[in-house]
Amino acid sequence: MSVRKRLFLILFFAGLVGILSLLLVDIPAVIALVPFPPGSEVPVITPTLKILSLVQPAVILVGALLIGIFLAPKVGLSSPVAEALAAGREVVPALRPQVVPGLVGGLIGGSLILLSAAIFKPFLSTATLVLIGKFARIMPILTRVLYGGIIEELLLRWGLMTFLVWVVWRLFQKRQARPPSTSFIAAILISSFIFGVGHLPVALGLVQETTAALIMFVIVANSAFGVVAGYLYWKYGLESAIIAHMCCHVVLAIATYAGAYF
Repeated sequence: MSVRKRLFLILFFAGLVGILSLLLVDIPAVIALVPFPPGSEVPVITPTLKILSLVQPAVILVGALLIGIFLAPKVGLSSPVAEALAAGREVVPALRPQVVPGLVGGLIGGSLILLSAAIFKPFLSTATLVLIGKFARIMPILTRVLYGGIIEELLLRWGLMTFLVWVVWRLFQKRQARPPSTSFIAAILISSFIFGVGHLPVALGLVQETTAALIMFVIVANSAFGVVAGYLYWKYGLESAIIAHMCCHVVLAIATYAGAYF
């Protein structure tokens, strides 16, 4: 088996762990938060339907993995630990340089989200704050850490950001042998904004009244972390962004139960 195929399988099974963590979510409790119109039929989530709901993220994951595997080497991005495993090299030397930046990035990212919450809270209704708080407490910490930390980084950094670096480079800077810093900065900003917007459907689905403040909060808070994760991926490797994302969710979970975050 080639190194590329082994790398794909390693990243896919890592992502599969994140996808399977969705099974821990109490779907009926989440549905109970959704403000369905009076008289509307509330969907019934059967075990079969719950398992089938995992198919879509798995398919998207495959696409993101293939993009990263083929384009990351071309633009100088990497997943050092997964690549070391795929090549049969030692893992610890590949992981060690990423741990501290990842942990620090997670603390910074979590702090930026908490700061965003503090700024936007006065502009959000009490009902919205209550719903966000309930949703944060319903979501299992293991799902947040594994799905957010692994899946979202594989999709948004390994797949999307890698693709954007390559596109910016080939469209606007193709005379240069390697993508310059501006390619990475543009890709980080664009992918971070998309990351922020990608959280809107869940947030807006929970509230009856959509406000500009809520939209801005969701986009700004998540985009801020996206910039941190994108920088870590660029400078240290994919695993540092994964560590940061996991650490960020731990920070937010602690803040939630301490009453400092919704």
